[in-house]
Amino acid sequence: MKKILVSFVLLSLLIVGCSKEPRYVGEKNLDDVPVTMGIDRKDFERAANEAIDDLLKSGALDRKGGGRYVVAIGKVVNDTTQRIDTDMLIKKIRIAMLKSGKAVITTAVGANGAEEKMTEEVRKLRDNDEFKQNTIAKKGTIYAPDLALSGKIIQRTVKTYDDEQLVEYYFQLTLTHLESGLAFWEGETVIGKLGSNDSVTW
Repeated sequence: MKKILVSFVLLSLLIVGCSKEPRYVGEKNLDDVPVTMGIDRKDFERAANEAIDDLLKSGALDRKGGGRYVVAIGKVVNDTTQRIDTDMLIKKIRIAMLKSGKAVITTAVGANGAEEKMTEEVRKLRDNDEFKQNTIAKKGTIYAPDLALSGKIIQRTVKTYDDEQLVEYYFQLTLTHLESGLAFWEGETVIGKLGSNDSVTW
């Protein structure tokens, strides 16, 4: 029994000794992030950065007469085999829009309803005697959006002659002027990955 116990302890120590300790990756250099056949952090970073650069250079956010556009977030469709959170892409673009000083983002209107429900909830406090009425948001104070940002992420997978597979991801975005219904800007980033047919993308 003692021999079995000692063997078990030695085996456990060996496994622990050989395993790698957890570590941070990509804090300063995205080259540290492992490449996968699926959509990973590096892909979101690249797609967002290219979209931001192109959008700001296009002049689509340069409002005549100055001031800032109010932008609503529309629907971003995930047309891939993976379960991904499209907010990872859109959030980076939203932050860049705000930092540019050319746009603000409304959370009171969105493709799936209000992102921030408190805008509506505080207005339900009108005529509630427990709250100071002069501290409650007045009627006619919510800004309607001028523009809407929407998009789609598409996956295309094909097999090559070398027993490999080519997976391409298309990150497509559109900025629509809501009064006219015209697209003020459109952008697309294509990311391709070549790997073994044994690799999976989900």
